[in-house]
Amino acid sequence: MKIGIIGAGNIGGNLTRRLTALGHDVSVANSRGPQTLTALAEETGATPVPVEQAARGAEIVVVTIPLKRVPDLPSGVLDGAAAGVAVIDTGNYYPQRDGRIAGIEDEGRTESRWTEGHLGHPVIKAFNGTYAQDILDRPRPAGAPDRMALPVAGDDAAAKAKVRALIDELGFDTVDAGGIDDSWRQQPDTPVYGLREGVDGVTKALAEASPERPAAFRG
Repeated sequence: MKIGIIGAGNIGGNLTRRLTALGHDVSVANSRGPQTLTALAEETGATPVPVEQAARGAEIVVVTIPLKRVPDLPSGVLDGAAAGVAVIDTGNYYPQRDGRIAGIEDEGRTESRWTEGHLGHPVIKAFNGTYAQDILDRPRPAGAPDRMALPVAGDDAAAKAKVRALIDELGFDTVDAGGIDDSWRQQPDTPVYGLREGVDGVTKALAEASPERPAAFRG
């Protein structure tokens, strides 16, 4: 499968490592340009590209950058993606880093709904509460008693199914966390955020989430 990754930080870098190892054709981009991704490309076989080219032909695009950088993405960044492309949003809102975002604070949009508005495309929220090192260290075969589960939220059933299948291939179970308007259940400081448990534990944590954002996560 052709996969584009926008952002080569901890999550983006480790997804590049795992997905290339699984045989996927990965293009990776960052804000500093493909010349800064030489080492990652040599390590993984991924193709470093400008951000404008990351989605070309991709069936899945991963957007894994600080939330404050989402509005800076080039217009039409998803142009040229394959029909039915699934866009994964791994982002989290941290006011101390991102500044105050009125669309989230005042209008009550979830982080991923706000991101959708800037991308002009539906997203699937996944990996936002996953420790980057776990992507490398904690894959397990299907049915293993210690297999971790990740929450996955999104409105597009076909795109969500595609993302859940990819996560299964990566070695993790998934739990359907509802639509993007429900994705507050997996935002920072909720019970499921950073949780290293299986399907039952993740399902329970999602149910226990409160929509009230803690003071630390308000700008």
